[in-house]
Amino acid sequence: MLRSQCYPLSLNSRVLLRASAARHGSGLTFPLGSSPLPPPTASMDVRRRSLQRLSSAAAAPSVAGGARRPADALVQASDVLPLPIRYTNLLFSGVFIASLVFLMRRWREKVRSSVPLHLLGLSEILAVVGVIASLVYLISFFGIAFVQSIVSCHDEEDEFLLSAPVPGPAAAACAISLATDPICPLLYTDNAAPQKDPGVTAEDEEIISSVVAGRTPSYVLEARLGDCRRAAGIRREALRRITGRALEGLPLDGFDYASIMGQCCELPVGYVQLPVGVAGPLVLDGREHYVPMATTEGCLVASTSRGCKAIAQSGGATSVVLRDGMTRAPVVRLPSARRAAELKAFLEEPNNFETIALVFNRSSRFARLQAIKCALAGRNLYMRFSCSTGDAMGMNMVSKGVENVLGYLQNDFQDMDVISISGNFCSDKKPAAVNWIEGRGKSVVCEAIIKEEVVKKVLKTNIPALVELNMIKNLAGSAVAGSLGGFNGHASNIVSAIYIATGQDPAQNVESSHCITMMEAVNGGKDLHVSVTMPSIEVGTVGGGTQLASQAACLDLLSVKGASLESPGANARLLAAIVAGAVLAGELSLLSALAAGQLVQSHMKYNRSAKISPKLPPE
Repeated sequence: MLRSQCYPLSLNSRVLLRASAARHGSGLTFPLGSSPLPPPTASMDVRRRSLQRLSSAAAAPSVAGGARRPADALVQASDVLPLPIRYTNLLFSGVFIASLVFLMRRWREKVRSSVPLHLLGLSEILAVVGVIASLVYLISFFGIAFVQSIVSCHDEEDEFLLSAPVPGPAAAACAISLATDPICPLLYTDNAAPQKDPGVTAEDEEIISSVVAGRTPSYVLEARLGDCRRAAGIRREALRRITGRALEGLPLDGFDYASIMGQCCELPVGYVQLPVGVAGPLVLDGREHYVPMATTEGCLVASTSRGCKAIAQSGGATSVVLRDGMTRAPVVRLPSARRAAELKAFLEEPNNFETIALVFNRSSRFARLQAIKCALAGRNLYMRFSCSTGDAMGMNMVSKGVENVLGYLQNDFQDMDVISISGNFCSDKKPAAVNWIEGRGKSVVCEAIIKEEVVKKVLKTNIPALVELNMIKNLAGSAVAGSLGGFNGHASNIVSAIYIATGQDPAQNVESSHCITMMEAVNGGKDLHVSVTMPSIEVGTVGGGTQLASQAACLDLLSVKGASLESPGANARLLAAIVAGAVLAGELSLLSALAAGQLVQSHMKYNRSAKISPKLPPE
């Protein structure tokens, strides 16, 4: 195949290719391009001598099968070692790790027993010598290999070209391509060859080549260029040349890349477009809200709007926020379970809470410690801190407060080892019973009474059918499945769509979608009482993705953009209530469709592509 006959070449490699082609009688001339050759340097002299050696080696007869003679192999620094290199590396690596572990354990014992560190025994002296000797070897070995790779990387490439002559047609194609483009088209099949973007400037071309070659890390482009849009374009072009994929359909322009720098996304190469629909109006607590939903699932917005219509025609829904507190649970380890229990008792002592809260609250003017709940597992202690966070979702805020408290606790519990700032007792982005029972973020209940005539005319079903379906599906069915917080029809559908539209963390949909849907006949069976209880809705109206232009516009549509000036946290609580109200509407509509047997027909109508083709003129 032609793929094995052409490789991206350096400038010196092109010179050798021309010489090789001349020796094989191709009769071609190879222009070098308009830019002059760089002046000779010491490194170029070394490379030139290496090329001369390679050229003479290439002119010498080869053994059968085209293999090079062993005498032509490059000499490595590791050839002087008495053992094979892999055994030597393993030996010194083992000595380094073993000595280091031994010293760390010894020094830890000395610190605990208050013995000076500089008093060394014979075993410790031998361990120190072992660490130093192995470290010198490893640094020298890898340092020499690194230098050799830089000096000889192009020479090995040139040696390959001299030892494997390019046939006439392939040499001609590569020569013509090399005159204008460093990327040879014979590397790719058909139209897959990545061509240089004609809109790329010479300066950007140099940077792109450096990124492709691995000399410039892609993550430093924004800092070095000072232009986030230009950095994204260069990174995207480098990715295209590396993968051969043009990313057509992924837009690059029309986005403020500076707005995500350092807070939303790293290494951007474009942005994904998602359609945003509006469900509503949702009448909640006497106010109308038009709910933005970013989704690619057909029928979802339409179904939620139907539920909103049924709620509005029945007088609206009401909501109540039961709790408002973000959690973080570090895990620490103590020498014994008894010692861990002592720390647990200290944290749960009411007389100590005021002091701990004072230390915690120093992290932010909005963070206010609410409670500490502890759990023991052996000698490991998990401490679940809960605090209010204003209008922010608050994960960073509570983490800073926890760090302050851990530093304070180590003054009295010096034998406490902090294992992790998060011990999964929080519990973040995972289904957990602690969130279902204790709550996390905003705990909200939303309810409505739907009139009988609305159930029949708007929802196309009846009250007994809805009550029975909810019991058998959402309650009994979820119990059979062993569901944790999933006693609902599709709460996560609505939560995810609103989260994406308003700049929330989509991964927190996991615990935010914990929901139990309840339905029962009231007023003598004439009306339907429906409610959703959601104990862990994690939302914020400041920070993170909420400051992006599109997401900020959706928050503004709900009148919850930014922080509340009158009452800190009011906007975030209102957003949580709107999420619960939209879930209530979505549950009402979905269960009605299931009770009436309309689910499949609805999805066939709204969740299938039906492109309208233009009418042809009559013949």
